[in-house]
Amino acid sequence: MKRLAALPIHLYRWTLSPFLGRQCRYHPTCSAYALEAIELHGPWRGWRLALARILGCHPWGAAGFDPVPERPARP
Repeated sequence: MKRLAALPIHLYRWTLSPFLGRQCRYHPTCSAYALEAIELHGPWRGWRLALARILGCHPWGAAGFDPVPERPARP
């Protein structure tokens, strides 16, 4: 399921990203963030985190280091 959820990100990286150049204001890039979020939190929460990050990536938004939040520990 995680591989299927990550497929659109890989397609973006292979097709559009080389033509757009480095656009992301954050580190890691939004696509790297999305892949890590999906791997760490699963497809549903990972995509929600990635979408929130992408919506915040605009010229008037914040910039800099913004890692994927850690997965909460289960008791």
